[in-house]
Amino acid sequence: MTSHSNSPSAQQSDPASSEVCSTKEAASLLGVSHRTVQLWVESGVLQAWKTAGGHRRILLSSVHRLVAQRNQAVSANAPAAAAPEPEAAAGRRIVMADDDATLLRLYELEISGWGLDAELIKARDGFDALIRIGEARPHLLISDLNMPGMDGFRMVRTLRADPRYGKMAIVVISGLDRATIASMGLPEDIPVFSKPVRFAELRKTVEQIFGAGAEAGEQQSG
Repeated sequence: MTSHSNSPSAQQSDPASSEVCSTKEAASLLGVSHRTVQLWVESGVLQAWKTAGGHRRILLSSVHRLVAQRNQAVSANAPAAAAPEPEAAAGRRIVMADDDATLLRLYELEISGWGLDAELIKARDGFDALIRIGEARPHLLISDLNMPGMDGFRMVRTLRADPRYGKMAIVVISGLDRATIASMGLPEDIPVFSKPVRFAELRKTVEQIFGAGAEAGEQQSG
């Protein structure tokens, strides 16, 4: 008997049990929360269906595909040794990550008027940001922390664990209180701004980051 799901990606028949996993198992494999897996199932990112007993069964192939995509997001398509450092690339790039599209647009409009000569790249969550970072190798990441999918904390840990991105400048804009942020283990060297952000203060920090990068480049070439 076929079990159907309200997910658009649901399968019409049950594969062998070795080809599926539970929501809890998928969360463990992906390194995300149980709720994140549920959201990915509901949005069609993961292929799944519900059993007659109401339990979700997720195709392992879709889980493995997500794991591979995430690994590729922080691994250069070319060998890391051959990839240029961000300072050597033409132009500056800033990845901005926030699940609020309105805020992203506001940041884009504000920062584009600062005269930074920087390309602004938007991402809707931590996972999306990792993909954009892998593609663009930006000079700076400006990110929220409390996002669906992969949150900012896990994204930062992933970046800091990779030698190619461990020293990339990161700035956080968050509605979380400082005690919560500290308890979640955000590195202390990352500047944190509270929402709603004061753009004058954010601009000063971003200009300092880019200024420090330019000075480092001049010293290396001198």
